Amino acid sequence: MSPPAVLASSGLAKDYGDGFGLHPVDLALGAGELVVLVGPNGAGKSTLIGLCAGLLEPTEGTVTVAGQAAGSLGARAATSYLPDTPVLYDDLSVREHLEYVARLHGVDDWQGGAEELLARLDLEDRADDLPSRFSRGMRQKVSLALALIRPFDLLLVDEPFVGLDAPSQATLVELLIEAVAGGACALVSTHQLDLADEAGRCLGLRDGELVHDGGSSRDTVRALVTG
Repeated sequence: MSPPAVLASSGLAKDYGDGFGLHPVDLALGAGELVVLVGPNGAGKSTLIGLCAGLLEPTEGTVTVAGQAAGSLGARAATSYLPDTPVLYDDLSVREHLEYVARLHGVDDWQGGAEELLARLDLEDRADDLPSRFSRGMRQKVSLALALIRPFDLLLVDEPFVGLDAPSQATLVELLIEAVAGGACALVSTHQLDLADEAGRCLGLRDGELVHDGGSSRDTVRALVTG
């Protein structure tokens, strides 16, 4: 018997009433899968991520995380969500952000993991600064560290490469690979071709329709993005 899916949807759809949204989607993503979600702007990628994160209410269908309804306490505990725009507190330093998120999710020995993330994302010299004053790229790196400091079964990431320089993009790819190797499932909305090489699966959306669920490659991503 195959293990249960980490992320599963059945007839999952969202109708905004303006011709945009998501048509019914059936998915089953398992532990240890790195999946890229691609498509043109307005294809429904952020809608699918938001539904899986429990931030949007579906018009029809269901979606579960680790067997529990998306948005429930159990599903939220199993899901680490990285939005396309970093959400940070104005009055907490980078290190205080990491401690807060780690302790919120029951990680008592958070310091070692925090220091490793700070070093790998080149944030060591800014650890005691307020990220509210950072550039877009620096804020994105802080947001990445927060997503990875806590335990999760499912990692949902919406356009994580925006604002990152080339070394930081390479580090992010490494961190995503390591998370998946550790048993997590990662669904990443992106056009980044470097990640397409590493992903084992690609989901392609166009006009709210799932038009591709299969192998991932640079050529596949290019074709799905450009239409």
